[in-house]
Amino acid sequence: MFEFSPQAKMAEQVLRQFCEKEIRPVVRDLDEHRMPPYDLIRKLYDALGIRPMIRAQIEKMIERVENEGGGGELLGGGDPASGGGIDPMMAQIVMKELCRYAPGLALSFGASVGLCGGALLRKGTPEQLRRYAIDVMTFDKIGAWALTEPGAGSDAFGSMKTTARRDGGDWILNGSKTFITNAPYADVFVLYARVVGTGLDRDPIVAFILERGMEGLSTGEPMEKMGMRDSPTGEVFLDDCRVPRNALLGEKEDWGGHRDVKQNLSHERSGAPAMALGIIERCLEESVRYAKQRVQFGQPIADFQAVQHRIARMEIARENVFNLVLKSAWLEKEGKMNAKFACAAKLYSSEAATQVAGDAIMIFGGNGYMKEYPVEKLARDAKLLEIGAGVSEIQLSTIARELYKMYD
Repeated sequence: MFEFSPQAKMAEQVLRQFCEKEIRPVVRDLDEHRMPPYDLIRKLYDALGIRPMIRAQIEKMIERVENEGGGGELLGGGDPASGGGIDPMMAQIVMKELCRYAPGLALSFGASVGLCGGALLRKGTPEQLRRYAIDVMTFDKIGAWALTEPGAGSDAFGSMKTTARRDGGDWILNGSKTFITNAPYADVFVLYARVVGTGLDRDPIVAFILERGMEGLSTGEPMEKMGMRDSPTGEVFLDDCRVPRNALLGEKEDWGGHRDVKQNLSHERSGAPAMALGIIERCLEESVRYAKQRVQFGQPIADFQAVQHRIARMEIARENVFNLVLKSAWLEKEGKMNAKFACAAKLYSSEAATQVAGDAIMIFGGNGYMKEYPVEKLARDAKLLEIGAGVSEIQLSTIARELYKMYD
């Protein structure tokens, strides 16, 4: 498996045409907050005709769980984060093609469907799936996955101050979240909190399903960011937010929040190569085209060895990240995704995208620093890939820990 299948290539072509027609003309509007990305994502769903398919797949998942008894933990039948049975390769191609033009739009899409929707599908009860997951996965509603807190940094669990306490049959939530993708516009939130008053040695971390409009829940305005500006990011505030018992994701007090978060982060990291590949592909194509057209000292700069070396390194990065995308899709499809690979793939691809985008700026010279040219935006956007879902140092530490387990 060293190339896309004919079906995948066809999907790539269809998506490329959609992005060229619908997204490329409005990239500046997205980047300057003149339009949110969500209607474009819905238009993409309509163009691909996938809403009925996703809805039918989730209904089948619900029926299966109801027939088998129990509830939650809807594993099997494909990666839930990619739509509960949709080929993971297709999800990778969607992210890649979106990132060629608007990586932030891809980020909003992934946070809603992959993180929020994926958490709902993996853990939700049949009732929660019907009420929330179908609308989030079909993008009839916007989802947000709220973990990070002010001052927490990479210590998401140890520094968590958002609390949940029982009050009769309800829960009372207090605290705040920050850097939450889609928060300013989200309809549904999967939000993590520490349960206090359990008498346990360590407060358990659990997830709640919240809805915009709940008393005590509010969100801030979109934050001003260096890059990924076409993805609205904001804060979530909880002030004695009272929610019913069935707002607990899965409704079981199994205190498995640490495990669930790590699983979701692994899925988020496994999507980084596709995002990086989209940025790398576009930067490479634009750089080659520009180098052949730009004339200095009486000849195209493509003739200069320094430029050739930069472009050659871009292609090496593209080949490597492309292979990571193929393996990521295969691991997801086979149910073999693991933390070591997800972290290694995320680390390498994110750093490669940042390097390639920087090289593109250098090839373009002063023009590369101008918003008139696409590489300026892609360079700003690429940097977040090294920061989101854990900075590079976190990936390295996780890889080392996983290796220690292998060689006991």
